[in-house]
Amino acid sequence: MAKASFSYLWTDKKRTLFGLPWSFTRYYITETKFITRTGFLSVQEDEFELYKVTDKKLVLPLGQRMVGCGSIVLHVKNDVDTPVKEIKSIKHPREVLEILDKQIDMNRDKYNIRGRDLYGSEHHHGDDFDPDM
Repeated sequence: MAKASFSYLWTDKKRTLFGLPWSFTRYYITETKFITRTGFLSVQEDEFELYKVTDKKLVLPLGQRMVGCGSIVLHVKNDVDTPVKEIKSIKHPREVLEILDKQIDMNRDKYNIRGRDLYGSEHHHGDDFDPDM
């Protein structure tokens, strides 16, 4: 079996009761992608390119904070399956958010993309556009 040509910058499992990693959901961050792997016998993977993230939110509910966990909500442009990704109940969520921020910025720089480039031009005002000019 060939070894993967990339390495994981971070990986963790979704935490359950008391912050224990008793779950069949695992999260991975590579240099360019975020991957969610779920399942035990039948495994499914969902991934997206990091440069497509348009918004991030840190969520720290009391129950998760008590065991040192939190969640991160990501809005992903052009992801048909699930445009809102939730990284549920992970350890050290602030550190993970910093890793994501760094990788998102690096990937946007690599492809010369800024946040405004991810939004379409569908928001025109009638007075602003003159087709005769």
